[in-house]
Amino acid sequence: MGNQPVDLVFAGTPEFSVPSLRALHSAGHRILTVYTQPDRPAGRGRRVEESPVKRAALEAGLAVAQPQNFRSEAALATLRSLEPEVMIVVAYGLILPAEVLRIPRHGCINVHASLLPRWRGAAPIQRAIEAGDAQTGITLMQMDAGLDTGDILGSAVAAISGTDTAATLHDRLAELGARTLVATLAELARGGTVARPQDGSRSTYARKLSKAEALIDWRLPRETLHRRIRAFNPWPVAHTLWGGRVLRLWEVATLDGIANAAASPGTVTAADASGVWVQTADAPLCITRLQIEGSRPLDAAAFLHGHPLAAGTVLGT
Repeated sequence: MGNQPVDLVFAGTPEFSVPSLRALHSAGHRILTVYTQPDRPAGRGRRVEESPVKRAALEAGLAVAQPQNFRSEAALATLRSLEPEVMIVVAYGLILPAEVLRIPRHGCINVHASLLPRWRGAAPIQRAIEAGDAQTGITLMQMDAGLDTGDILGSAVAAISGTDTAATLHDRLAELGARTLVATLAELARGGTVARPQDGSRSTYARKLSKAEALIDWRLPRETLHRRIRAFNPWPVAHTLWGGRVLRLWEVATLDGIANAAASPGTVTAADASGVWVQTADAPLCITRLQIEGSRPLDAAAFLHGHPLAAGTVLGT
């Protein structure tokens, strides 16, 4: 790639991409254009909103392009005209055809939120927490035609704590990805990085999240539900039913050695300022932040002040 700075285009859309864009800009790389998905309606009011990456790019005075896709010759011609050395892709959200991968002189580099080949696919952060992984991380990958199958250029490890949610881990990995990207680009410029192939036999797939899977089945073990509630925060948010209304479960206390209570799964065994304890297949689980539909999320003490969720209540019906 020669010496820094690098002439590049950046492709990203959500908040996860923003630290990488800002880090590249701060490092002095020449960002020729920032690609992001088109503005779309969002929220209850369905107001058309710009993506977080677009807002960050405009704040930095960078050019922005928002093609619907790269299937048109016009979109491809525009990208070719930029003559980028490399294209950096961070959660762009659009599939890049093979023709795009061939346009940058040194191809396309993706910042992926797992330690590939573990958790290829759409939801690596959430699936790592749900599976009970002790660690995850960031992988910089030379993109090819497969799904997260390209050669690895660099990586960095992050521990997953028993209190991490997808939200907290997302933010840490976004910053780690930005630092790893800048460091790896510097190594590439010096010729000090050699791509290594992935071991496909060790791959796992992080399938896309759905609202349906966030409905809690209290017959599952406590540790399984503990991980799911953390994995589904901030979306789709684990939930159960209480008196025919949706009760969202945002946060849980750390696991301890509390013994199994003499209650059927889904039964509230205790409720106080520390949390709402609900029986699972093997032991009660303590919910510390809840939200009844039509209201906002509240910690247990505030929630119980306005909602009589007492011991003996059965959830899930």
